Amino acid sequence: METTEKKTGLICEGGAMRGLFTAGVLDILLENDISFDGMVGVSAGATFGCNFKSKQIGRTVRYNLEYAGDKRYGSFESFIKSGDLYDTEFCYHTLPNELFPFDWDTFLSNPMKFYLVATDVNTGKPVYHEMKKRGDNELEWLRASASMPLVSKPVSVDGYELLDGGISNSVPLEFFEHIGYNRNVVILTQDASYVKSALPAGFLTKLLLKKQPAIYTAMSRRHIMYNAQIDYIKKKEAAGEVFVIRPPEPLGIKRVEHDRNELERVYKLGRSTALSLLSELKDYLNKK
Repeated sequence: METTEKKTGLICEGGAMRGLFTAGVLDILLENDISFDGMVGVSAGATFGCNFKSKQIGRTVRYNLEYAGDKRYGSFESFIKSGDLYDTEFCYHTLPNELFPFDWDTFLSNPMKFYLVATDVNTGKPVYHEMKKRGDNELEWLRASASMPLVSKPVSVDGYELLDGGISNSVPLEFFEHIGYNRNVVILTQDASYVKSALPAGFLTKLLLKKQPAIYTAMSRRHIMYNAQIDYIKKKEAAGEVFVIRPPEPLGIKRVEHDRNELERVYKLGRSTALSLLSELKDYLNKK
């Protein structure tokens, strides 16, 4: 009789500053020595989630609290000056290389594979990238995964023009199943009642995206893709085939949030939610 080797995976949804919920969950997992064979992050799920592989407990919340009021970290002024809401040099080079150094040595020595999702501007399709080297090129892939349309310029890296991964694959559970991960944990940043609405068909949106028709098409269908993914996850969850960690209620935090109390609240909610599910999670991961 053939047996399927257990291969554990961790899938992290994006959601801008809702990602502080994920950061809280991940820190609890690290503090309790819970590991996985592979991990995939989308947008904030990648930029915050990479700290799980580098085992830097608290790094995500610390730098978000430290720079919450900094104009280089999510401001209209940065967008007007550079075309990017988040100053790219500061957020993806100065911060990880100098101010809050990213631990590349631990990241690369950790055997867990780490993937991220970005969206190809020319096709509107997802691009999956495994981070397995150090340096600025990999930081550009992280930036691409989290470069929100309309408020970010496309990122040029390794021959691609890329934007936020959530446009084309918001919760890549099926991708992970396809490459062999069969015992999966999904961290969502929306509560169980959430249903995504269609993109408002406004003139401004069409105008801003007129040079990116594939992105506009993908965004106009994103609610269909997202809601289908959540339905799939809920069915697998009900069957005991996936373990889901989600906020117990709507997080109520802005996508770009400068209130340190709000950031810390969402992070602490992630921690408390993970703690409440810890025993069940261990049972799920350890079952034969």
